[in-house]
Amino acid sequence: MNQTELEGKWNQVKGKFKQQYGDVTDDDVTFSEGKFDEMLGRLQEKTGKTKEELKNEIERL
Repeated sequence: MNQTELEGKWNQVKGKFKQQYGDVTDDDVTFSEGKFDEMLGRLQEKTGKTKEELKNEIERL
């Protein structure tokens, strides 16, 4: 997967999380290189799911 495909996939994931979890904001899903774990932590806090559950959900999207 190249960078453009990865960015497109990430935009889809952000949109779906924001639709599914109304209190997730752009700030919660915005991340830069090296911030993925921090972003997962924010999503964990908002959704009550484990990091593994969130990673699996992202992979399925």
